[in-house]
Amino acid sequence: MNFKRISLALAGVLIAGASLAAQAPAPAPGTQTATPKREGRMERRAERQQQRIGKGVANGSLTPKETARLEHQEAKVNKDIAKAEADGKVTKKEATKIEREQNRESRRIHRQKHDAQKRN
Repeated sequence: MNFKRISLALAGVLIAGASLAAQAPAPAPGTQTATPKREGRMERRAERQQQRIGKGVANGSLTPKETARLEHQEAKVNKDIAKAEADGKVTKKEATKIEREQNRESRRIHRQKHDAQKRN
């Protein structure tokens, strides 16, 4: 897996996430939803984590196998975000679950970037 392929995959995931967010309908009245501030924070955090993976690839601190695994896990988080936003409302329960997933993913990225393995 080379850097160009990973970069293209990363760009595709970011574009897909942005287009899904733009198409989300308004929430139904009377439902308990997360604040728009929280929803935006989830999306910005997902983008920052993608950037962190990209930087790890660029500086050689992530091997191709580590990168593929992190990208796969990050795609799951993005899928959960899109699923939560699909009905136009993100409940507090969904937001908490996504935040927990993002915390785990952030720790995984850090561990993989700072382990002894380097790309040749």
